[in-house]
Amino acid sequence: MRVKIGFEIHEQLATRTKLFCTSPADYRDAEPNTNVCEICLGLPGAKPMGVNADAVEGVVAIALMLNCEIVQEPVYILRKHYDYPDLPSGYQRTSMPIGRNGELAGVKIWEVHLEEDPGKYDPVTGKVDYNRSGVPLVEIVTAPDITSPEEARAFMRELVKVLHYSGRVRREGGTMRVDVNVSIEDGARVEIKNINSIKGLYRALKFEITRQKNLRRRGRAVKRETRAYIEEQMITRSMRTKETAEDYRYIPDPDLPPLRLTPELVERVRSQLPEAPHQKLQRFMQQYRISKDDAWAITSEPELADAFERVCKEVEPLRAAAFFRHIIKKTLNYHNLSFAESGITVEDIVEVLQAMSSGRLSQQAGELVIREVVQQRRRASELVQQLSRVDERSLERAVEQALAENQKAVQDYLNGRKEAINFLLGQVMRITGGRADAAKALQMLRERLS
Repeated sequence: MRVKIGFEIHEQLATRTKLFCTSPADYRDAEPNTNVCEICLGLPGAKPMGVNADAVEGVVAIALMLNCEIVQEPVYILRKHYDYPDLPSGYQRTSMPIGRNGELAGVKIWEVHLEEDPGKYDPVTGKVDYNRSGVPLVEIVTAPDITSPEEARAFMRELVKVLHYSGRVRREGGTMRVDVNVSIEDGARVEIKNINSIKGLYRALKFEITRQKNLRRRGRAVKRETRAYIEEQMITRSMRTKETAEDYRYIPDPDLPPLRLTPELVERVRSQLPEAPHQKLQRFMQQYRISKDDAWAITSEPELADAFERVCKEVEPLRAAAFFRHIIKKTLNYHNLSFAESGITVEDIVEVLQAMSSGRLSQQAGELVIREVVQQRRRASELVQQLSRVDERSLERAVEQALAENQKAVQDYLNGRKEAINFLLGQVMRITGGRADAAKALQMLRERLS
């Protein structure tokens, strides 16, 4: 059964103020209902200010990075009417498309909009926090080009990279919300709401596709409806009959003039665009001769990619790429940190790589240094000094000490129990605090025992 999946993705834009007023857009540390004014509270008689120019430019920038055509005709701000406690005015303001006909990772981008966030409603307590109300959003609408949960997950990872690279969205996490439309064999389209992570998206699709296929196998019709994703149970649950555009009674907002996206504005935004992640990936492969897998891992974050390029001025790129992918990314993933949050500096990485290249640090010690930089916020230069391999004379002394202190293991080895040398090697590593070159220590032990 052929599956068709499309997205409506909403992400908060990183602006200082809200979309139609001067209330702060960053509400992370604010008490409930304190980042508000009469406009974002929708009080009677309150009229919106002009549209936040930074938000408009942010949406244009994202649309361009998604290879969209920027709309030249006037873009009206519409009122989308629906009745819900998080919407104090009874309608949500959303723009007509600002970008159209884009593409990312083989998926067509139908439209890119500017929209205001509603408040946050807790159905358990019945309380509403309007701090979020009016925060600017970018809305990205895709074609139903995706055919599996695996493809959906891969596309969302690429989209998140593009949004982060744009520098126009919030990076603190928990601000993205995804609505998924899914149908099977051109059957009824079901919308799933309340998805706020890529992992949740994958699980919701796995459940919903299985649910719809089971209904079809039993000869039952799939209803056109809106369902909620229940994260704790990893299921979807029916909310209501699916709305149509007519249900929302869209009208142009009479309090706001249309936006005019002049060629001058578009070109100014285009000239300031950073290199997109998919473009950077291809450039890294060509310029540094690294594999696609290495380039994909390194370009996962703009800060990580920038650090790699700076490190490559001091260290051979293939060696650096392997270290970034297998050591740094492994450490970041284990601690659930971004590179920017980790405390790792370019100087730390160069210090470790040069110490490994010269033989002062083993691969394992190099990884330990990076872990300690992240966990203890210590500098690599200090750690490298502590963990550097012992010199040859000190290693000889450690070998002699291990042999002298463990005569039974020596005799076992001489009697034919060759595995006893592993115990003696462990003793050398203990004596040297793990700083010995294991291969060299093993060679010395065999020479002494022979």
